[in-house]
Amino acid sequence: MAATQAPKQSQQAGPAARKLRILFIAEAVTLAHVARPAVLAMALDKSQYDITFAVDPRYKALFPELADVHHDLWSIDSKQFLTALAKGERLYSTQILERYISDDLKLIEDIKPDLIVGDFRLSLSVSARLKKVPYAAISNTYWTTFSNNKYCVPQLPMTKILGVSLSQILFNLSRPLVFATHCIPLNKVRKKYGLPSLGHDLRAVYSDADHLWLADMAEYFPTTKTAANADYIGPLPWSPRNKIPPWWNDVDDTKPIVYVTLGSSGQVNLLPIVLEALVTLPVSVIAVTAGRTTLQAIPDNAYISDYLPGDQAAARADLVICNGGSLSTYQAIQGGTPILGIASNLDQHLNMHYLSSAGIGEVIRSEYVSTGRIREAATQLLADTQYKNAAAKAQKAAQGYNIQGKLTTLVHAALKPKL
Repeated sequence: MAATQAPKQSQQAGPAARKLRILFIAEAVTLAHVARPAVLAMALDKSQYDITFAVDPRYKALFPELADVHHDLWSIDSKQFLTALAKGERLYSTQILERYISDDLKLIEDIKPDLIVGDFRLSLSVSARLKKVPYAAISNTYWTTFSNNKYCVPQLPMTKILGVSLSQILFNLSRPLVFATHCIPLNKVRKKYGLPSLGHDLRAVYSDADHLWLADMAEYFPTTKTAANADYIGPLPWSPRNKIPPWWNDVDDTKPIVYVTLGSSGQVNLLPIVLEALVTLPVSVIAVTAGRTTLQAIPDNAYISDYLPGDQAAARADLVICNGGSLSTYQAIQGGTPILGIASNLDQHLNMHYLSSAGIGEVIRSEYVSTGRIREAATQLLADTQYKNAAAKAQKAAQGYNIQGKLTTLVHAALKPKL
């Protein structure tokens, strides 16, 4: 046994040995898809791994810790992505995916990684396989084929015309076909490169990878069956390292504090309505615009900033009002704070379905937002201690996930053939 082990030890210690190269690729259409791989890239020990973080340069400034390992990689404009999402249109054309694949291949050839970790970079379904590099995809559980989702019709043009009830009936009937049409572009380019079709379930397209790393808590986002290539890595919340604003210590904390953040994919035009709803309540409000809007008037009980360290704001708050997406809701959960989600797209509705079912918060459809509904929901969430207790329970569950330890285990499992 010693004779067979010695060469491995000498090879690892010898001058020709090199650190394993991990390439993180973020699809920069929303901040969440950039933040999650960034969290993992920062969690790895640079003395043990060569790390490259590839993302569109528009997000580079938000991650100064990764500046020395940053690599520019083009993504479509966020506005283009969110507009297509709001209309229910295909998010990527075959032409865009072809460009992505070409860019991926050049990057992979340049970096020569031992492992690729991607977040919603659908082109890696092709490019990583062509280069025969192990590929791990970060995903939410509800975007995998082993989740049991209740699909709520998102805000679409038809919900405004036909109303939500009738639109839900039509959505239930048409969703399989709509999902199938969204699968066409990637299946088409996969066929071009000699790869088999992924079928007609959009979740299979969104989660195709050699390894799936689920950025969720198993306790709240269960799977319907065991998937051999999937593991829960746990929540991957991130907050910008913004300075505390000058007004931070002026906030009246003798009243409940409400943190309002509609994020990079929420409907920021609803922010004035939310602030108006809260102005008559005995609360203090801290809110962010994410640099996406300029408020004409600021209520007397509100403090506004373009950005805040969201983790600190959520932990300080008694209620978080957000778009219902995973990035903001996990900040709230880490702070043990109940959530009011104003959901518009399908991802937000799916996420909030699981969290509201667990009693951590409530959800309001973006079409139904009014000062009265926001005020009523906020009052309920602040008054009923069951929400706070459920959020505290979720906070404890989140603290049970050791990102660094789990990541090291998953990396070594993905690289087992190479080790």
